Amino acid sequence: MKISARNQLKGKIVSIEKGSVNAIVKIDIGGGNIISSTISLESINELKLEVGKSAYAIIKATSVMVGVE
Repeated sequence: MKISARNQLKGKIVSIEKGSVNAIVKIDIGGGNIISSTISLESINELKLEVGKSAYAIIKATSVMVGVE
């Protein structure tokens, strides 16, 4: 797999919470860090995603927001 996004974090799928159209996929990237992504159910099926399978969280953003309390 070659893509232009530089933020590619490999991990293991720890949960898939399916809704009626989309699902929330949680990927454990190690060190107690979990990345969540909302993707379509069609994508879940096409990628054959399952809990326990290795996957990449690929982050491509044009801006990063910062907040404080």
